[in-house]
Amino acid sequence: MVPQGSRAELEFGGPLGRLWGSGRVGEWTPTRLPPSPGAAALLLLLPATMFHLLLVARSGPARLLGPPPYLPELEELWSPWALLLCLTWLGLQAALYLLPARKVAEGQELKDKSRLSYPINGNPIYDFFLGRELNPRICSFDFKYFCELRPGLIGWVLINLALLMQEAELRGSPSLAMWLVNGFQLLYVGDALWHEEAVLTTMDIIHDGFGFMLAFGDLAWVPFTYSLQAQFLLYHPEPLGLPLASVICLINGQSGRGSTLPPPFIRSLFIQHPRAVGYYIFRGANSQKNTFRKNPSDPRVADLETISTATGRRLLVSGWWGMVRHPNYLGDLIMALAWSLPCGVSHLLPYFYLLYFTALLVHREARDEQQCLRKYGLAWHAYCRRVPYRIVPYIY
Repeated sequence: MVPQGSRAELEFGGPLGRLWGSGRVGEWTPTRLPPSPGAAALLLLLPATMFHLLLVARSGPARLLGPPPYLPELEELWSPWALLLCLTWLGLQAALYLLPARKVAEGQELKDKSRLSYPINGNPIYDFFLGRELNPRICSFDFKYFCELRPGLIGWVLINLALLMQEAELRGSPSLAMWLVNGFQLLYVGDALWHEEAVLTTMDIIHDGFGFMLAFGDLAWVPFTYSLQAQFLLYHPEPLGLPLASVICLINGQSGRGSTLPPPFIRSLFIQHPRAVGYYIFRGANSQKNTFRKNPSDPRVADLETISTATGRRLLVSGWWGMVRHPNYLGDLIMALAWSLPCGVSHLLPYFYLLYFTALLVHREARDEQQCLRKYGLAWHAYCRRVPYRIVPYIY
């Protein structure tokens, strides 16, 4: 357990980055967190990566690791109508957010009751990247909660739809691959909006401040890079037959909303109902976690085995959460694979999302591991012994 008086390690490598280790000058100490480029590098790297992906997706070679075929002139990057459209979109979403006829739900209690704890000597670059304010608000308008789902996720679906319509104009009708990508990602976004209250229990809301990382990620990175498969298919059509399309549908999964079936059913699930693989695991794990957090006495989770902690909370060690420590991440990765497969295997570019999301979830799992160790101490060690695999059973 981390001593109470110890200084918390800065996440994302701090302002300038971190190698495999940390400590005072002249001292090298192992750390569980992976190396990170640092907030200063990410401030430049994330927008540059997004810009690169958008350029290469419409190029002939579509090389993920190669340079873009051309760089647009500055006048091509500015459009007053595009700016007006963007501001109108954000204004519309803000207006819908503030409608009086809406459900109000209480979030999870924060560890410090109001805002994050930061080291005394702050760093402006790090604070700008991660955000100092945990829940910046004007009256009832919560900026972080608003940006978390609405403008970016709905914008992602609208970009996909625009690309589908543009392909119909170019080729007479959308391809089967384009329909699959649109359908899979619409299901994912619809699920997130349907279970919007569940976002109140996520790391983004409870732990992370609202800085460049979340603002840029929610408003720019998500709609423009998550739609990369649809962008690729518009410029690089991929023939897809019904047999292969059916297999991809089975991988993504189309059922399981609200399911809390425990892992003993997984073996028969793969044999008898393979269509439920990715989405089934993702939704089943998240529903089980949210149900248990709201009401541990709920009949759907009351019989699950738990470990008591010094904080008074209990850790699930059976059901989905007895299979791996993050079964929802496993479902996410399976779905990410299904989104990329309609683009074929001739280019690496459509698989950028899978590669990026794997790195993101491994990094997030490492952050979560450190937080849970500090919070639960010996109980977390006991949980890790009971559930040794982090994301993928028998592999990682």
